[in-house]
Amino acid sequence: MGKQPPRHRKQWTREDVRRLRGMAGGNTPTRVIGVHLGRAEPAIRQKAHEENISLKPTNQSPYDRRKEK
Repeated sequence: MGKQPPRHRKQWTREDVRRLRGMAGGNTPTRVIGVHLGRAEPAIRQKAHEENISLKPTNQSPYDRRKEK
């Protein structure tokens, strides 16, 4: 088993949620958010789901939208 993140099983603070929301809005990858918040990637995904925070990148075009030559 790997090493546990520093905040493993700790309560989420309002500041943690605020930082999660800000990083998710800035298209930060989930793994990087986890490192910054000291939490595992599944914990980041779960909390984002609970708080209704989208982790989908906003700067990507939809599939099959390339112009054909």
